[in-house]
Amino acid sequence: MRISLPLLFLLVFNFTLHGQKDSINITRAIAQKNIQNETKVINVNIYPVPVRDNSFTIKTDKDISFVKITNIIGQDIFRYQYSDPQQLIKVFLDNPKRGIYLVTILFSDGLRVVKKIMVEPTE
Repeated sequence: MRISLPLLFLLVFNFTLHGQKDSINITRAIAQKNIQNETKVINVNIYPVPVRDNSFTIKTDKDISFVKITNIIGQDIFRYQYSDPQQLIKVFLDNPKRGIYLVTILFSDGLRVVKKIMVEPTE
């Protein structure tokens, strides 16, 4: 039995496409399942925006147990573990540079939220 080269190419290509399609469908199903599990609505207010005077306030409707602030390249500039979880926290930064920062908030029930803030220089 002799199979021509173009026919062999089509068979291999066809199997490859089906394999990729199945992988994509499985990945999409897992991602949708994870999103549905994590769509709990949590009110997180960060003010003032943009941040000035090296401080800002975080207000939520759940108890905050940990706050971390990183710059856009991933360096930690602030982190604090709260022994007594609170819903209203005032964060003081040590002379931050102008730019965008990520605020990671970990709640006492293990849920995590990440928000972006913009820091402007003090005028």
